[in-house]
Amino acid sequence: MSTVQVGDVFSMEDENGQEVEIEVLGLVTVEEVNYAAVAFSEDVQDDSKEDIDVFFLRVESEEELYEIEEDAEFERVSKAFQDLQEQAAEDLN
Repeated sequence: MSTVQVGDVFSMEDENGQEVEIEVLGLVTVEEVNYAAVAFSEDVQDDSKEDIDVFFLRVESEEELYEIEEDAEFERVSKAFQDLQEQAAEDLN
């Protein structure tokens, strides 16, 4: 796995060109490529019970995160994270 770790915070530009902070919530490797599940730091730190939007980024090199542009790649990564989440829930029982 890369040097990106759960809990790391990165700055990126949103669709409006505004700088926002994202926090790494989880990591997974799919077909020898590393991916991070991330959410906006502001949402993660909010104590409300509302769901937060999670999105997936490809991890390249040491600390570079890139959007997933292909639907098929996104589906593979989404399923891998869902499987990890289900496994973690089973382990708690």
